[in-house]
Amino acid sequence: MSKTLLVTDDAMIMREIIKDAAQESGWTIAGEAVNGQEAVERHAECQPDVMTLDLVMPEYDGLHALRNIMKKNPDAKVLIVSALDQQHVLKEALELGASDFIVKPFEKDRIVSALESLLSTC
Repeated sequence: MSKTLLVTDDAMIMREIIKDAAQESGWTIAGEAVNGQEAVERHAECQPDVMTLDLVMPEYDGLHALRNIMKKNPDAKVLIVSALDQQHVLKEALELGASDFIVKPFEKDRIVSALESLLSTC
């Protein structure tokens, strides 16, 4: 079974950490995005099984991207991965359709577990 992932974060090191953890667990990286606008575009192009999405990014933030992704694909599986640990932002992301939320920094097994959990709900 294919497991495709779109990774969105403005920090290259964070994208690499997420990609490495996912690939070690058999995921195929469908694409990457460095801001919210790219995330919306790449999600439409790649149609990944799951995507990770940072909230704080330049140009177009994660909540704005999430809003647009969910408008186009209400069944999208979006894992928020952010250093922002504020209850109201977390709540808004979940209300907009995010499937789960992980606070940075995280252990590799935590992200893999979250990705696998989202895939099983497809």
